Amino acid sequence: MLTFLPKQIADKGIYLYLGSLAAVTLIYFKHAMSIEFMLIGVMWVAGFFTLANRFTKEWQAIPEKKFITQLFIYALVLRVAWVFFSYYFYKAKTGMPFEFLARDAMMYYYVSVDRRGMSFIDLWNIYFVNTPSVSDSGYLFYLTLLAKITGESIIIPRLIHSVLSAFSVVQVYTLAKRNIGDEGARIAGIFACLFPNLIYHCGLHMKETVMVFIITLFLERTDYVLRSKKHMLPNIALITGLIISMFTFRTVLGGAAIFAVASALLFSNSKVVGKARRWMMIGYAALAISTLAGGIIMAEVEDTWGNRTENLEHKRMVQTMRGNQWAQYATASVMAPMIFVLPFPTMVHIFEQENQLMFSGGNYVRNFLGCFVLIGLFSAIFITKRWREFALIGSFAVAYLGIIATSGFNNSERFLLPGLPCLLIIAAYGITQLNAKNMRFVRIWYYVVPAMAVGWAFFKLGTRGMI
Repeated sequence: MLTFLPKQIADKGIYLYLGSLAAVTLIYFKHAMSIEFMLIGVMWVAGFFTLANRFTKEWQAIPEKKFITQLFIYALVLRVAWVFFSYYFYKAKTGMPFEFLARDAMMYYYVSVDRRGMSFIDLWNIYFVNTPSVSDSGYLFYLTLLAKITGESIIIPRLIHSVLSAFSVVQVYTLAKRNIGDEGARIAGIFACLFPNLIYHCGLHMKETVMVFIITLFLERTDYVLRSKKHMLPNIALITGLIISMFTFRTVLGGAAIFAVASALLFSNSKVVGKARRWMMIGYAALAISTLAGGIIMAEVEDTWGNRTENLEHKRMVQTMRGNQWAQYATASVMAPMIFVLPFPTMVHIFEQENQLMFSGGNYVRNFLGCFVLIGLFSAIFITKRWREFALIGSFAVAYLGIIATSGFNNSERFLLPGLPCLLIIAAYGITQLNAKNMRFVRIWYYVVPAMAVGWAFFKLGTRGMI
């Protein structure tokens, strides 16, 4: 079993990015992105693959407690460093410490600051009682409570998000250890520690970092309850609270969480989940769902699901009317099969898409690791027959990403981010399963990844008539 990311694969990941970037820049030179975005992309990719190779080798032999401590510290240092860098970078580029075209982020910030003088009861009523929609209300409530303590500070909430993200990294390791073993879990934890997009979001005022923290805590605690007889009732109460909170951040998250719990209860190995615990959790889950069924949350879930096709068609129509002539072809049936490797990296400059250039390196890393996600899924289902052990992780990823695939946001980085922790665990498992036979697939993937980058550049420019 392979217990680290091999140097030849890590080096190949860097070289292919540099080659893809050079090819896109030369082919579409008139639309090349500026040098600062290129350097940021190279930093993300080179940093991830270089450190992933080094840490997965050096940290395999150290004691578990020391590993967890190092994992948390490195994750926190990287995120804090990025928070300060991005704060001043955005201030220099946009005049404000917010990302390009920061509509949602600025709305979150100013609403939380304006309402920080209100009482807890008034805030509760505004966000959860007298509201037609609960989606976003949880994050605004959290941010407003935070503003009561931090005042008008912009950087302190982001530093707090860095701490939450570092804890998410540890939770990824803990969850992975029970499902794929300690060796693979260390790879997964290191991947989460170094993954560019998870670091990047700590420098924003968006809700994704908090969402990932809630998701990883939910998955880790649910997995614990499924496997352990200790502290069941407190943990089940916590899990229920976390699921409800997901609905107040992004509606489909709560639905995916319920589906994941149901799938885990139905398909997990009986040796792992005892019959008594299985029926107890099924009963508790049924009670929780019935409690939600009559309220705003379930109405919003039904509305979101019922309008998913209409929303996708409307978004594609709007994009086409704006000049994105090929957007009509990015349908659910086209994008869904690629959901485990999306989003594609943007390596050409498009008006008002600077944020996508910032994500270029991170999205490329996700494309590259998609190979190992596919190997991990194939191995678990057909080779090792361990698919039952992935019932919770896999079902959450499939449910959430499947819903996003049928929406108008199937190549949106921030909408795809919540599924990332699960994919990193599966990718780590895929690396542990590497052998001479499936390395042939990896070598084929070396050609697929650059094709994705060049093809996406062609699509983005072609759909706007810029070629």
